[in-house]
Amino acid sequence: MAQTAIQTPSALPASSCTALDPLGEPVQSKQFLSMAPRPNSLQGKTVYLVDVGFAGGYEFLEEVRGWLGRNIPSARAVLKHKPGNMFMDAPDLWAEIKDQANAVIFGVGG
Repeated sequence: MAQTAIQTPSALPASSCTALDPLGEPVQSKQFLSMAPRPNSLQGKTVYLVDVGFAGGYEFLEEVRGWLGRNIPSARAVLKHKPGNMFMDAPDLWAEIKDQANAVIFGVGG
């Protein structure tokens, strides 16, 4: 497995750790990114629900879609399977989400 040091932004406490790439491919130093700001409301928004392939994840997101339909009927829920496995990039899906979504929920199961 390839190893890399992760750089922490100055706002976080200084630390170092070793990350292992499960694909065994060399990786560059990573920078932490902040999460996107939360929308004030999901009223009238498009929410992508993305199943990453863990067992039970799709069923969980179906429940989330049902909850949104019952509790925030003006929200549009789009349920998607992420192509490939959890470690593979999905640039077409990321582009679609960036273009179409106001919010995203990545689901896992277990």
